[in-house]
Parts: sequence; structure tokens; C-alpha cells
Amino acid sequence: MMRVAAGFLFAAAALAQTGVAQPPNAALHRLLVDWAGLTRYGSEDTELKPPRPGENRVVFLGDQIIENWPDFFPQKPYLNRGIAGQTTPQMLVRFRQDAIALDPKVVLIEGGTNDLAGATGPATEGTIADNIQSMVELARVHGIRVVLASVLPVCDCFGVKQTGLRPQGKIIGLNGWLRDYAQREGIVYLDWYSALAQGRNFRQDLTADGLLPNAAGYRAMAPVAEKAIAEALAK
Repeated sequence: MMRVAAGFLFAAAALAQTGVAQPPNAALHRLLVDWAGLTRYGSEDTELKPPRPGENRVVFLGDQIIENWPDFFPQKPYLNRGIAGQTTPQMLVRFRQDAIALDPKVVLIEGGTNDLAGATGPATEGTIADNIQSMVELARVHGIRVVLASVLPVCDCFGVKQTGLRPQGKIIGLNGWLRDYAQREGIVYLDWYSALAQGRNFRQDLTADGLLPNAAGYRAMAPVAEKAIAEALAK
């Protein structure tokens, strides 16, 4: 029991360092009672009607990058299933509820930045890859097409040392794996990194804190996502 409690305390402390504004006690309580965040969209999922004939429903599964998206694709049959602070193992646990069960034609998977920051414990490119591959395989079994999004750049531009938690070299390495894996598997790679980066840094005009996009950043991301979704639907 002591080891379990210590594990949750470590995860809560790590989450507090990820750039997600949340009191440590609240983070610990959420991890204890609902580690994967199944209650975040559980009721909404059960009340959602099946897709209409011909509807190109898309689920965006991710972390704070997705959850914080302002004015999320109005007039589009796109579902936001982002949860701030989440890592890929948490996303994998809720993948059936928050993606498969919603019967989308496409699932857009965005994750990994909080893994690199150790939000739920130590993680490597290998452990992140395992979780991503499991989600892709589950989607394929259920006839759902996949768009695999890159990890976004970070910068130390606003007085917060984001690169200490998310080293830029590790982001580039993980994105290289994501791109190569998508190419091998014939799925669509969504390169948000290139749309937002200047060198290795997050472009300062597209972020408010060196980690999350600002409104201009999301405006730059939207057409890149739309293009990737169209490519996945055409496959």
C-alpha cells in the first residue's frame, strides 16, 4: 500500500510540473479516483447519438493541446476528447470509451509531450511507442482510420524553462519515430511541429507560454489537421 501511495504522490508531483495549472491536491485526488479520466467524457459519450448516414465523424484524442482548443471546429462533426495533463498510457485506457465506442471514421491521436515530462512516471520513446501502436492497432481492428499527430515544439521564451521538462532533442526523436511508424503502417502523419516551430523553438507569436498554442497557433494548426483528416478519409 505504501508503494502504491508513493507512486500516486510521484505522479501528482510530476503532473504539477507539466505546465497544467492544477493544485497538487486536486491532481492527486483525480489520479486516485479516476486515473485514466474515464469520467471526463463518460456521460457525454453515452448520450451521443450514432453518426448520421454519410457523416465523417472524427475524434480528437489527446491532452491539453486538444482540450484547450478554442472554438473547436464549428459546424464539423469533430469530437474533442482531450484531457489536460494526460499521457499515452491514460489515453490507451480510455481509447475504447472515448474513441472506438463513438464510431468515428477517423481518430486523430495526439500525445506524448506529458510522457516526456514524466507526468505519470518515467517514460521513454519505447514506452510511448508501445502505447501509440496499441491505440493504432485497436483502431484498425474496428475499421477506424488513424491520423497520428506530432508532438509540438517548446521554447524557453516566456520565463518558464519548458525545455527542462521536455528536451527539444527528445521531441525531435519522438517525432521521427512517429513519422517513420506512420509511413511504415500506411497511416497519416500530421506534422504540427513544422507548422509551429522556428528552428527547434516554438514560434513566439504562436504560443503564450512556450508550451501551449495561443489563438494564432490554433489557427495555424487547424488547416493542417483538416488536410490530414481529408487524406485519411481518402485512403
